[in-house]
Amino acid sequence: MSEGAYQRLWDSSHLILQELLDQEQPLLEPVPHRERQSFRYRLSSLYLYYLGLLHRFDTLYDQMVQPQKRRLLRRLPDGVAGRVLELKDDLVRVDLCETPCLDQVLQDLKLTPADLEVPIPKYFQLERSSVLRERGHMLADLLSRPEPVFSEESFPVLPRTEAVILLQRAERARQGRLRATFMREIRKEEERDRKIREEGRPRFSQDEAAIIIQKVWKGYQQRKRTQQDRRTEMEFIGMLPSSSQAEHSAVTSQASLGEDVRRLLQTEKEEAFQSAMVKTHDALREMEGPDMREKMKEQIRQWFIECRALTGRFPDYPDESLGGSYLIFADKTPEQVKMELEVEVQESKKKDQKKSKGKEKEKKEKKEKKRKGDMTRKGEADTMLRLLPSKSIPVINAGHEEYTNLWKNRFDSLHPNQSFDSEILQVEKRKEVEQEIQIQVDELMCQELKNLRLAVDREEGRPSKPPKKKMGKKPEKRKKEKDLTPDRSVDSLFEELIIFGLLKKCETVAVKDYVGDYLCLGSTLNLANKLPMPSLFDTRQNVALYGVLRLGSPDIHSMAPLIRSILLVGPSGMGKKMLVKTVCTETGANLFDLSPGNLQGKYPGKTGVQTLVHIVFKVARYLQPSVIWIGDAEKNFYKRVPKEDKEMDPKRIKKDLTKALRLLNPGDRMRLMETTDRPQAAEMKGLCRTYERVLLLPRPDYTPRYVLWKHMIEAQGVQVTQSLDVSALAKVSDGYTPGCILQAIQAVLTERRLLQLSKRPLVASEFLGHLAKLDPVYREEEESLKDWYFKTPLGKKRMKLIKDQDATEEARLAKEKKRK
Repeated sequence: MSEGAYQRLWDSSHLILQELLDQEQPLLEPVPHRERQSFRYRLSSLYLYYLGLLHRFDTLYDQMVQPQKRRLLRRLPDGVAGRVLELKDDLVRVDLCETPCLDQVLQDLKLTPADLEVPIPKYFQLERSSVLRERGHMLADLLSRPEPVFSEESFPVLPRTEAVILLQRAERARQGRLRATFMREIRKEEERDRKIREEGRPRFSQDEAAIIIQKVWKGYQQRKRTQQDRRTEMEFIGMLPSSSQAEHSAVTSQASLGEDVRRLLQTEKEEAFQSAMVKTHDALREMEGPDMREKMKEQIRQWFIECRALTGRFPDYPDESLGGSYLIFADKTPEQVKMELEVEVQESKKKDQKKSKGKEKEKKEKKEKKRKGDMTRKGEADTMLRLLPSKSIPVINAGHEEYTNLWKNRFDSLHPNQSFDSEILQVEKRKEVEQEIQIQVDELMCQELKNLRLAVDREEGRPSKPPKKKMGKKPEKRKKEKDLTPDRSVDSLFEELIIFGLLKKCETVAVKDYVGDYLCLGSTLNLANKLPMPSLFDTRQNVALYGVLRLGSPDIHSMAPLIRSILLVGPSGMGKKMLVKTVCTETGANLFDLSPGNLQGKYPGKTGVQTLVHIVFKVARYLQPSVIWIGDAEKNFYKRVPKEDKEMDPKRIKKDLTKALRLLNPGDRMRLMETTDRPQAAEMKGLCRTYERVLLLPRPDYTPRYVLWKHMIEAQGVQVTQSLDVSALAKVSDGYTPGCILQAIQAVLTERRLLQLSKRPLVASEFLGHLAKLDPVYREEEESLKDWYFKTPLGKKRMKLIKDQDATEEARLAKEKKRK
């Protein structure tokens, strides 16, 4: 795409943004519970529109070249992403479900499930590429230092003669197997020759031989033609990958090359813009600085004279915390100054009166609250639905206003090479120069005011009164964490965690690698009073929203609702640990492993546990973003510790971990992620208090299994053909997790089998034997996980909502029967 195309995309995006900002105001009005569905529908449509805008702004920031536009586009994706997270939180609060069904809204807005995909901004990794590279080198260097120590019991050392004998046995066995296969083929050939000698070769006439050859050849040709026609038909309807994949890959590689070229242009234009900023600043300070300084001084002196003529004395110089001489440059007349002074006197009198009446009002308010207690309790049943106040809307409004004021009607033909706009640059730098000169002028004029008071009024300088702080709500006092390692540097602690295996190098796993299909019948199941289970697509989307977007940018993290911890619950093989790795990969976060099995024998004793948690959170806070992962989360909250786990002491980290979580501030980009497949063994209260979001991962149904089989087989370098019935594999693998499917595929598609694909195509029956050796997820296990999930706080609210809806529906039906 050209720069003009991106400019048109930017203009159209702001038109959509203006419409969305107009739709925000009606949603702020409270709505009764009986209109929950309509409110949820409007909220869902707004959420989808903002998701589409996030796609657009991410593309624009990644590919736009003009440096001044990119500064505005850097703020807009953060604001839109923050609004997406706020709307997601509102959707969960209204729908009482972590995976609200949006299929009906998608259909009405003429969108596809691909529009539901949460975009991961590319600048998460591009802007931190150098930091991530340096950290990777340092991590690799530290991991290569300690030499691995192997115990003699796990790897016994064989004498040289025994090792040679073992190798000879294996080699002779291999040669024997090869000789047996050769002898089998020789015997078959001898048997064939013997039958020909005894029975003789069949003899045909010339016409009969020609007919037989024609039959064979025509049959071969027709089968080949039919197979080709069927393949073209399947490609046309989208059931098979097209044969022009090479062309498609060439086009995509060319497009990616164009994107890389534009990123190189961005760096060139940015360097030129940085040098121009320095030159413009110096030029304005030299050329216009003296005139600015003299004008400011004249205006301040005039203000001194007018105030003395009005009040009879020289005024106090404005404090720096209030803006200094900026208040004087607001072009206020002496009458306005007099009015402001009178208002200040009146406000001071009113404050004294309010203090005396404050106690009486508090007593009256307490009595009124007691009287209205019963009324509020009744009103809680009919509480109104409304949106929570947004932190991201002011950021979006500021960006939208800057676009309309500066860039909306500005023609790009003035800057065909996408260089910076010198007029806008001069305006911005002129403001900076004015602020710098204002600080210098304030110091000079304060001294001049003292001299005037001493010379004219024979009055020595009065001590300036500090401005009174506005009374308001006191900020909540947070307990400060004691530093248990004040004498140690963060680098030494970082190295210690690596040596002990608590800070690990994370594998690169992208969000798109967690494959799954969208549930397209969620709204239909809701209408039938059936609870739709979350799909793999919903799980991937929630992890991207709760984990990746919040940790990727500090601005998004400050605007989004605070989430400190996430619990992933599901059978083994569902990819829970893979999701933790995706968060670390997409955000460049550090991975800390505090699993009970990994902590065994490390930092013993009570003080050791406190030191361990303190070091981990200290390093994680210093090297933000960070992910603290705990596998087998139920072990930290065991109801009863089993005998085999008593030596591990899995609950020793529980208290210190919960305390450290409470001390996390909104600015700390840290996330505690735990995974478990047996949450029933843990205490429900402790688990739900620690983890703010609980995500359930049930076993996949038919559609996700079909997508998984096809994707995983193609990932091994095998093209799916007609001989492989993927639909049959998806039906047969009911109850199996993605991990089981991957194990079966890897067991079948060995190197030898891949070499034989040209002669012997892949068949579905080859996977059945390996799949039968694995244990599926039985219905009882899945139902127990569902029952546990509906005992969580959000699950209880959801079940209560369903019961209330069923009760109202029954009451309505009963009334209709009475009328009939």
